[in-house]
Amino acid sequence: MTAATQTAARRSAPGSLYPLFWRWHFYAGLFVLPFILILSVTGSIYLFKPQIERWEERSWLGLGTAGAVSPDRQLAAALAVNPSARFNHYRLPREAGDAAMVQLGLADGKLREVYVSPQGRVLGSLDPDARIAAVVARIHGSLLIGRWGDWLVELAASWTIVMILTGLYLWWPRPLRLAGTLWPRLRLRGRPLLKDLHRVTGFWIAGLLLVMLASGLPWAGVWGSAFAWTRAELGWVKGPQDWKIGVDGGHAGHDHGTAMPTAQPGVAGAGLPLSAFVAKARTERMAYPVLVLPPHASQAFGPPTGDVWTVKSAAQNRTLTRQVTYNPATGTETGRSGFADQHLIDRVVNTGVAWHEGQLFGVANQIIGVITAFALIGLSVVGVLMWLRRRPANGFGAPPAAKVKLGWAAFALVALCVLLPLFGVSVLVILIVDRIRRRLAPST
Repeated sequence: MTAATQTAARRSAPGSLYPLFWRWHFYAGLFVLPFILILSVTGSIYLFKPQIERWEERSWLGLGTAGAVSPDRQLAAALAVNPSARFNHYRLPREAGDAAMVQLGLADGKLREVYVSPQGRVLGSLDPDARIAAVVARIHGSLLIGRWGDWLVELAASWTIVMILTGLYLWWPRPLRLAGTLWPRLRLRGRPLLKDLHRVTGFWIAGLLLVMLASGLPWAGVWGSAFAWTRAELGWVKGPQDWKIGVDGGHAGHDHGTAMPTAQPGVAGAGLPLSAFVAKARTERMAYPVLVLPPHASQAFGPPTGDVWTVKSAAQNRTLTRQVTYNPATGTETGRSGFADQHLIDRVVNTGVAWHEGQLFGVANQIIGVITAFALIGLSVVGVLMWLRRRPANGFGAPPAAKVKLGWAAFALVALCVLLPLFGVSVLVILIVDRIRRRLAPST
């Protein structure tokens, strides 16, 4: 019996789940295809956020340290150009001679990043919401259509997980053979070669894709909200949650440099000046970017700083983040926390976020992310080509429906519906529509 005959036999064997999984894999692939293209491209760009932002700030780097002034003078210069603004935070230069960044909250509620030279001269400013990475993140997280876009992205991610799991079931060789399973048989031509490329590529990137998708769910609107509720109910809370959820957070707002304006104009009340806390920040040797926030400043993640000065690392590799707080009048340290102080669940989530953003272990992480994203695009394109070659001239070419006993697959489906709420809702809608269609269909 040839391999093709064996494959056809197991597809048509009584009780085989192959037709059902093939049909679900097919329709899941068609649904998620446009989202895969958008999310893969935007995600690949966002992976290089540090390099993109350094390029955007290229004119304000390497200015030299001769005639350098204090951070207080730099802050005063930024406020002089924006007299009605509120001081939000000061970002230490990455290298000596680079401009410092002073983030201000403007009177209209918007934010402005003001770049001040070591010599105290205002060089320019940027709108943080208009920066390349911020725009790409909003496309990636909400397709620029708000909450509906956030839900669509989460639904597409959920169905992509289903597509991967059903694909792994279809990939499993029966009987076991390595050629066409672990590597493609390049001697083949036409649709058989495309099928091998699809199967083999799908197998090798399945694990990376599942990790990538799962690590993005905590900031998705529905899944993230459900997870936050579960986290609180089960007592998994140890300190504030430092990632945002939904259209106002997540990919549309997981930029550590973005925060809301402070409640006070200018520099916060009496006490030691900004320079004293910048000096303390330098001795901490935290991972870049390092922010110094005045009392009562709002943060991108977590509650307002309270009546303390805060020095924190906002590194995208969240395993490196640390925070130290100081008494504003005396400069005495009042608190210290880091990644190791978080609840185990938060550490797992933040490690996943760092991986998702390509910052867990530097450039290698970025390269793996890009390879994964473009392999997914290639996988999708090959899948479409296979469908077009198989599709009859006068038909849609979907795998035929088959009545099968679900067995363990029913439990797997219920589990997925619970773990992926939007997927569960979509399955319910599909079942209702299918029931209505069957009732309205003319009897034969």
